[in-house]
Amino acid sequence: MFSINKKSLRTEAIHTLKNFPENEKKQVEKNFLTHLTASHIWKKARTIGITISQGFEWDTKPIIEAGWKSDKIIAAPKCAPKDKQLTFYRLNDYNQLETVYYNLLEPKPEETLKVQKQEIDVLIVPGLLFDKQGYRIGFGGGFYDRFLTDFPNTTISILHSSQFLEDMPREAFDIPVQYLITENGWVGE
Repeated sequence: MFSINKKSLRTEAIHTLKNFPENEKKQVEKNFLTHLTASHIWKKARTIGITISQGFEWDTKPIIEAGWKSDKIIAAPKCAPKDKQLTFYRLNDYNQLETVYYNLLEPKPEETLKVQKQEIDVLIVPGLLFDKQGYRIGFGGGFYDRFLTDFPNTTISILHSSQFLEDMPREAFDIPVQYLITENGWVGE
């Protein structure tokens, strides 16, 4: 039952994000960056795990570039579709990326260094819909749910306030993110 509900919620959320006005989207992304980089969590973190956004997703490049400017290690994931696992690699510039299935941009393992899970101080977890407790509906692959099962450090998601759901379908394997940042700031602070 949940998978059908999650599937329709996911489709609706993607449609909403694809139709977000571009000028408003840019302002929301600026707000995310300001709230994140001003935080004590960001300031004390050495290594940031973050995806390379595509298309309708919230743009992660300004966050990546802010990390580089602050001498942080930026770790981007590479997906293993067969076993649905993520492996993170240190990204020093965008030339170390390659286009893979579904037009995703991922690190080239032969040109980057692997970053161990426990080395990532802050993991920015993507998602489409969230509840106030940090439970999320992602893109449906289960990659992050698997990665988070034994992730020992801080997790954050960035989202527009319109991405909140009051009644989030949850399953036993769902793991909430610890912190949520909207265009208005940190949720619950």
